Amino acid sequence: MDTILSLQDVGKIYQSGNRSLTVLDNVNFSIDTGSTVSIVGPSGSGKTTLLGLCAGLDRASSGIVELHGTKLNGLSEDQLAAVRNQYIGFIFQNFQLMPTLTALENVMVPLELRGEKNVKPRALDLLDKVGLAERSHHYPTQLSGGEQQRVSLARAFSNRPKILFADEPTGNLDAETSEKVVKLLFELNREAGTTLVVVTHDLDLAAKTQRIIRVKGGKIISDAPSSVQNQ
Repeated sequence: MDTILSLQDVGKIYQSGNRSLTVLDNVNFSIDTGSTVSIVGPSGSGKTTLLGLCAGLDRASSGIVELHGTKLNGLSEDQLAAVRNQYIGFIFQNFQLMPTLTALENVMVPLELRGEKNVKPRALDLLDKVGLAERSHHYPTQLSGGEQQRVSLARAFSNRPKILFADEPTGNLDAETSEKVVKLLFELNREAGTTLVVVTHDLDLAAKTQRIIRVKGGKIISDAPSSVQNQ
């Protein structure tokens, strides 16, 4: 298997006045292309920070983060943005849709940012897959939380990412809606062959991935196939 993401001795320290806070300490792992992985741990364990470093949204204080053969450490902000745009999809807990754009326009944004032409048919096809073709001209405020997250799923897959990062994708949804969103996430992911990394509190969701990395106090305390952890 090819490796799409690797972290070597990665640390993250935040300075607050004359105090320093170590959020991640000596983190090492690699993720195979096309695999599904969840990162779990209590609040404040460092898992969202870890996701940010993996996705090039934040910079490590030490160690090396390599994504799709590119070391992120030495890149400028513009270069990091280009890497994200080319290889990465995101799903956030609070959806992060643009309020002034319709569902369809939100899905088209990543494609337009890449300078692709004739993007509307692909965006409509993805909205259809998440069951929202009829609501393509609605604005986020006209959609329920579950519908907004389904739009963000369509948007995340629109630029055919190599790796998709989902940060608490069901955190703001009720149980029934969560189930639908998770089912769609894994269906779209399987179809696209994307590598999926999910940060979640939800152990049922984590169990659906092939591998679970547990983080506590900024360190990895276990890393094993999910089937082993669910016995």
